[in-house]
Amino acid sequence: MKTRAAILEKLDSPLVVDEIELPKLECGQVLVEVHCSGVCGAQLGEIAGVKGPDKFLPHLLGHEGGGVVLETGPGVTHLKEGDHVVLHWRKGAGIQSQTPKYKWNGRTVNGGWVTTFNRHAVVSENRATPIPKEVDFEVAALMGCAVTTGLGLINNDAQVKIGQSVAVLGCGGVGLNVIQGAAMVAADPIIAIDIHDHKLDMARKFGATHRINSGKTDLREEVRKIVGPQGVDVFVENTGLVRLIEQAYELTARTGRTILVGVPRHDQDITIHSLPLHFGKVLTGCEGGRTDPAVDIPRYLRLYQKEKLKLDEQITHRFPLDEINEALDAVRKAEAGRCVIQFQ
Repeated sequence: MKTRAAILEKLDSPLVVDEIELPKLECGQVLVEVHCSGVCGAQLGEIAGVKGPDKFLPHLLGHEGGGVVLETGPGVTHLKEGDHVVLHWRKGAGIQSQTPKYKWNGRTVNGGWVTTFNRHAVVSENRATPIPKEVDFEVAALMGCAVTTGLGLINNDAQVKIGQSVAVLGCGGVGLNVIQGAAMVAADPIIAIDIHDHKLDMARKFGATHRINSGKTDLREEVRKIVGPQGVDVFVENTGLVRLIEQAYELTARTGRTILVGVPRHDQDITIHSLPLHFGKVLTGCEGGRTDPAVDIPRYLRLYQKEKLKLDEQITHRFPLDEINEALDAVRKAEAGRCVIQFQ
């Protein structure tokens, strides 16, 4: 069986959209017809080689999606044919399988435990979580990374208490959900920081109490006007830019937490004054908000169905697979809230 996919053939190059041949299912694998995929900043990092040389080229991309299970491989017990699923990169319930290898014009194309920039995907059982069939596939795609990372960060990484201050630098898909999660646990103030006014406008709708355009004003001065010289209780940095990571750490309270979602380039290091780390200050990275997909995705979907969680409002751009490079450019240029690829 063949399917269409977007392939990363070379770093810093456009993706190639072409037909690939699906492999036979192995133990713990499922075949999913992908209906919708989110586009995350992580894919931009992969294309740019942010983490260094890529030994898996050529390979497929995408780690958040919604689709339908078409077939299950040996050993699969948590999923069955016909299930609607969220595709996610965090480990969920079930087997962690071997990663699939597709064929493309006589070449091998690698796939990870989950990929979503392909119409049909062979994924590991533990990268797919069943959901009610009435949930829209676009909403399902958001559950694969943006929503679960943002809300999980607030609950698990930051453990925000009522009335604590939160600053979010970078108001894209993850940032909006960090802000939404902070509002849900009654953080105050909630400071949205970005260089794009349209993103700051979206942040207000998701619960930001204050907005700072750091391209037009002095970030340090504006933050201190809001929270005082003591700094912010929780500062979330989404851009991965070294200079901004250093500023976020500097503006975090002496017993506060600086949480890094954005990943700096592999050849760049940050410079910080580390003494406060010995007296209660925390600097840590976020790994998907430590989300447990099998537990958290159903919980978040219940909130969405009760209109207590904003999801549809996050999606600002939709593209077909053949326009995947235009979609990536929209994310690169910060034109989109959450951008999705529609396969139908």
